[in-house]
Amino acid sequence: MQIKSSPLSNSHLQWTSSKTYHFFSSYKQFKPLCFSLKASSFDFQDPKLSIPARLPVTIRRSGSVFQYSWDGNELKLVSLDKRSKLSTSFDDFEDGFQRFFEFCSLPVRNFFLPREISGNYVEYVKWKFLHRVFSSALQVLATQAMFRAIGIGYAHSLPSAAALNWVLKDGLGRLSRCIYTACLASAFDTNLKRVRFSTSVVFSLSVGLELLTPAFPQYFLLLASIANIAKQISLACYLATSSAVHRSFAIADNLGEVSAKAQIQSVSFDNLGLLLAASLNMLFKNRPRLQAGLPFAIYPVFTAVDLFGIYQGLKHVHLQTLTKDRLEIILDTWIEVGYIPSPAEVSNAEGIDFLSSRGGELWRIRIGCLNTKSQIPMLSMMTIQSLQNEDLYFICMEISHQMLSRKDHLGILLCLREGAQTADVILGLLQACYIRKRLLRSATKWESILEACHKSDLVLSDWFGLVEDSKQSALADFNLLSEKILEVGWASKNILLSTKEQARYSFVNDRDR
Repeated sequence: MQIKSSPLSNSHLQWTSSKTYHFFSSYKQFKPLCFSLKASSFDFQDPKLSIPARLPVTIRRSGSVFQYSWDGNELKLVSLDKRSKLSTSFDDFEDGFQRFFEFCSLPVRNFFLPREISGNYVEYVKWKFLHRVFSSALQVLATQAMFRAIGIGYAHSLPSAAALNWVLKDGLGRLSRCIYTACLASAFDTNLKRVRFSTSVVFSLSVGLELLTPAFPQYFLLLASIANIAKQISLACYLATSSAVHRSFAIADNLGEVSAKAQIQSVSFDNLGLLLAASLNMLFKNRPRLQAGLPFAIYPVFTAVDLFGIYQGLKHVHLQTLTKDRLEIILDTWIEVGYIPSPAEVSNAEGIDFLSSRGGELWRIRIGCLNTKSQIPMLSMMTIQSLQNEDLYFICMEISHQMLSRKDHLGILLCLREGAQTADVILGLLQACYIRKRLLRSATKWESILEACHKSDLVLSDWFGLVEDSKQSALADFNLLSEKILEVGWASKNILLSTKEQARYSFVNDRDR
């Protein structure tokens, strides 16, 4: 609702009677408590005031703007949209058609979309439509294939045997769903997009297994059980990550509305997929052979469209929560250009990282504890020995060996102490980013030092000097950095860390040993 100036606001209106406001309720007529205005309540002292008089209040309804008008007896709404006036010109006819289209599409928009959402939500729904329609069609065809497999494989057996196999596959799937959820609970927060897309690929493969059951009816239980396990894992991931995805779009804290609209969208889009599958079956109902081979022909196409829709939809999900990877992107950008990127910019830089390709980068920062399987340089051992009681974290170097590449990778380890708060995590990671920047400037020097295992006083002095300089730089930037992170819209109250990243160390004094 908007308030605007009007000639009526300058007129002399007086309320002459204390009985101007009449509140009434009628139990018999089931009317709510109402508010009425009577013409006798006004004392118009300005003889030039015209009736009807427009009040300085406008309201928007169904995509149009209306203004309240008083005709002396009752309150009315008058349209302010110039396009509502009748005209015979072609341009006005075109405007009228456009207005009619907007009038008809507005209820559809309000039915499917929340009223207050972020700007990228509509694009997300477009790709969701593509994903749900083709995924639903594939599921319908897969279910038909399994029914056909039961009919072929168990034509001479009792119906109870088929029912037992169906119950067994569902039971194994639900058990696997529980195990999967328990093992990857924290990954739903720290690697949401990667886990969700990975499980979507698994779901598509499970549909393919279900389509194979008519070809191998004797292995129905095995194929159906594996497929259902994969489906249950995908369902667990979808349910666990949906709230975070919906929260990223709920800019007005209307999470309930966004979640409700998401259910409406899913049901509507799934029904369209059901209609698509039914249409394909009706098209080939008189050709049994073609109908039997139809799922195998359309499976690659529908699967590709389904996964493409999921991938594109996840690109429009801009999470405001901070994880180690997102915070690292923010801090690197801050160090380089003195700027805090928005959640949308970090989302584009982060991507989905389906293949986890970041593990091979030089001087990769890891949060956690010392790994006994990794090679710990002598400089790191000296760093640990120099710890003080007031230190809430320490930073050292490590050399990790990857089995696939068969190469040693130099990395930086940020180890947090028990009791470290969110501010300590941000400060420690900022210091680690400063260390990495300076190590990259002289990468050859430090690589040769680590390979030769030097521990001379000069090398130790250079390392500790590097650590101290980076810490001072991090302390100098910390307060301004924290303010800017909040201004951009990041939820910096907590840092979401994986199970390994949540590991903490305890400091032991010499007196306690």
